[in-house]
Amino acid sequence: MSEVKIATRDSYGNALVELGKEHENLVVLDADLAAATKTGVFKKAFPERHIDCGIAEANMTGIAAGMSTCGYVPFVSTFAMFAAGRSFEQVRNSIGYPHLNVKIGATHAGISVGEDGASHQCNEDIALMRAIPGMVVINPSDDVEARAAVKAAYEHEGPVYLRFGRLAVPVINDEASYKFELGKGVTLRDGKDCTIIATGLCVSESLEAAKALVAKGIDAQVINIHTIKPLDEELVIAAAKKTGRIFTVEEHSVIGGLGAAVAEVLGEKCPTKITRIGMNDVFGESGPAKELLHKYELDAEGIANRIIKEMK
Repeated sequence: MSEVKIATRDSYGNALVELGKEHENLVVLDADLAAATKTGVFKKAFPERHIDCGIAEANMTGIAAGMSTCGYVPFVSTFAMFAAGRSFEQVRNSIGYPHLNVKIGATHAGISVGEDGASHQCNEDIALMRAIPGMVVINPSDDVEARAAVKAAYEHEGPVYLRFGRLAVPVINDEASYKFELGKGVTLRDGKDCTIIATGLCVSESLEAAKALVAKGIDAQVINIHTIKPLDEELVIAAAKKTGRIFTVEEHSVIGGLGAAVAEVLGEKCPTKITRIGMNDVFGESGPAKELLHKYELDAEGIANRIIKEMK
């Protein structure tokens, strides 16, 4: 794992610029948050293809839907709370229902938004977007994966929800060898006693937790699920059969997110003991991101402690 840390929202902005150089039909829409979502770099490079829709996210979603019918590939950009929450009806009816080729770049997801507090900490967006028929849901773990995910989203025909964070996270993937495949998870660490299935910023924390578990005699497999929908069911089932004990970890509510998706698959196809680690039916609160992750046991220490307790 590299010591370099980059916020995936930065990766989003940088990836858009690179794609913009190759594809003239790529346009970026923002809701007066270009500095925060990091799409300001795209605006600087391609001002004629960047549209600031103002603080009107629902309207922005409708504009993107319309532009997609004219041959453009719009990337709608705003905070996850507004992209998935405030604009849910428009995303569902104007993008999902007609299955339009619109990409949603949702930044500032989860409690790592920090001091902005519960009103801006969207821990429900994966659940909301998973429920929309035909919507692809991606939650990358680091800079390398995030940039690859944006490219994959552009190449995919249909609606895609991309989840990015505010907090800088370690780069865990090697850009030279990394290959992003939509709907395919990645085994980052082998293990025989249990399997940790993580997504987003919790992937690097889960890798650190797995190291700590070694001292307690627990050999944990770690799987990165960057695409929550469609889920890599084959990999999930194989892991369940191998270790017989599954832990899911996400910076999201345990209701409707990665844990729910994994539980649904295992419940139907391979009944296995599963523990979902995430936000337990509570709102977040204002505070430094790292302190919040520690309080809600979503850092390496919290994940390891929970696994040790459950494995006993």
